[in-house]
Amino acid sequence: MTALVIAEHDNASLKASTLNTVTAAVLCSNEVHILIAGHGCAGAATAAAQIAGVTKVLVADGEQFANGLAENIAEQALALAPGYTHVLAPATAYGKNILPRVAARLDVGQISEITKVESPDTFERPIYAGNAIATVQSLDAIKVITVRTTGFDAAATGGAATVENISVVADSGKSAFVSRELAKSDRPELTAAKVIVSGGRGMGSGENFKILEPLADKLGAAMGASRAAVDAGYVPNDWQVGQTGKIVAPQLYIAVGISGAIQHLAGMKDSKTIVAINKDPEAPIFSVADYGLVGDLFEAIPALMQELG
Repeated sequence: MTALVIAEHDNASLKASTLNTVTAAVLCSNEVHILIAGHGCAGAATAAAQIAGVTKVLVADGEQFANGLAENIAEQALALAPGYTHVLAPATAYGKNILPRVAARLDVGQISEITKVESPDTFERPIYAGNAIATVQSLDAIKVITVRTTGFDAAATGGAATVENISVVADSGKSAFVSRELAKSDRPELTAAKVIVSGGRGMGSGENFKILEPLADKLGAAMGASRAAVDAGYVPNDWQVGQTGKIVAPQLYIAVGISGAIQHLAGMKDSKTIVAINKDPEAPIFSVADYGLVGDLFEAIPALMQELG
């Protein structure tokens, strides 16, 4: 059995999500290959070759892959898929855009957001906003799988895989890259951050989120928010943590003024340590918190900052 991982990268380097996906792939098969589809992507290919457990890096270098258009990368994956028992990608916006196209064309059922590999054909995945875990067995000849990155540790480095340039597929002509607008921040990226400070509807306004900034700066943390805070217009959409936002599992998650709706808990309950600050002692967030403080956040945050020095 051989697994193919579709790497998420920016041509120069790999995204952290690829390392988690490799860990899942190693549990699925005894040989793991990585597809680097990009343009001028030697940096990403070199990084992929150093991942422990990877035996071969397949490099498809072409202008049609420069901006990660899903239609073109899916075509490249389809050209390779018959040689593999498993095709995996991270359950990020990148992977979710590519693999359904691959599964549909192969006429197989996609297994989405797995969090555990029980055997090469049996997997666990969360359902009902994470309130239940489904065990799914696939009898398809090629298993097409997206991997919830918070469910697997990142693969180690120190490998020495072979790197092979492969024939590239032609541009599908179905889409064209127009432009990209990236949010710029001096703080860590939300899904990769080791510490996250999140605010909820209890913050009261976007202006009040500023009281969380010194705490985030002190801890070197990313800033997050609940869907209620995003829907209220307090903060941008890309701050949203939850089932319909970003799934995170940092070492420390501080939830401030967040009641803990199921949708939000599904996105952060795998965090290693959860600290909750809420004035409602019955708030659901306390059911998953390791440390809880019942109190006014506008008093608690300044007091916490004073203790941190």
